[in-house]
Amino acid sequence: MERRTDMKLSTRIIVLLCFMGAGLIVVSAAAIILPHLGQSVLTMLTAQDILAFIIPAMAAMAVFYRRPFHAMCLDRAPSLTSILVVVAFFVISLPAMNWLVHANEAMSLPSWMSGIEQWMRITEDAAAEATEHILDNHSVIDLIACVFVVGFMAGLGEEMLFRGAMLRTMQDSRLGTHAVVWIVAIIFSAIHMQFYGFIPRVVLGLWLGYLLVWTRSLWVPIIAHTLNNSTVVVFSYLANKGIVPEGYGDSLGLPADGSLPWLAMLSLVASLGLATWAHRHFTRGREAS
Repeated sequence: MERRTDMKLSTRIIVLLCFMGAGLIVVSAAAIILPHLGQSVLTMLTAQDILAFIIPAMAAMAVFYRRPFHAMCLDRAPSLTSILVVVAFFVISLPAMNWLVHANEAMSLPSWMSGIEQWMRITEDAAAEATEHILDNHSVIDLIACVFVVGFMAGLGEEMLFRGAMLRTMQDSRLGTHAVVWIVAIIFSAIHMQFYGFIPRVVLGLWLGYLLVWTRSLWVPIIAHTLNNSTVVVFSYLANKGIVPEGYGDSLGLPADGSLPWLAMLSLVASLGLATWAHRHFTRGREAS
């Protein structure tokens, strides 16, 4: 990547976070000045995606590099194989991810940390209530709007910031690839402030990060992120309409009698196998081109 500046990595990360913080301040100010905007949750989420994620990512990368689109891997279209891998991995990994979500939700802190645990539970309950409100869709128009905002816009914005800007900036340093992917995945999960979903979101962040590293196209993790979010929206809509049971798909891989989660274990093995194949396939294809 051709740098425009010789800023240290720490300085570049600070600049990126400052751009993000400025965007969040603008969104908050808009909600105060124009209170009717705050009544539309999807409008505020869209403003947040644009002002706190997309614009800060593009602005920071334009400061750091002469060709920001290239530096963010936005100038390379996803291949059909990469899209099929994303879809296959999502389906195959679902039981394992459900089990991981369940295990994380059952986490309990020591008694001497009861105050922290109570705060974490309150924060988690507030986030769950906000999510439930967003997903309370009963019409096709609402469904389409929610898929666009919660699915595509969130996927686009978060991937541009965390993978396109943060990960790519950190790759242009002495840090190793694995360290960069892990650090960004942890930051990605932590910034959501949902402690009882922290570990599954780290795993998701790792998958999205490695997809970018392997394919060199930011559109691949954007598609994966959009698919992940949109599936939740669609299942919630179907549950609201009574077409499927509430929480449909969330229990897949969780044995009801408390026995070993064989399906989740099989899902984990298959997911690791597919990820290993994807790594070899995309790396080999990149070396041959």
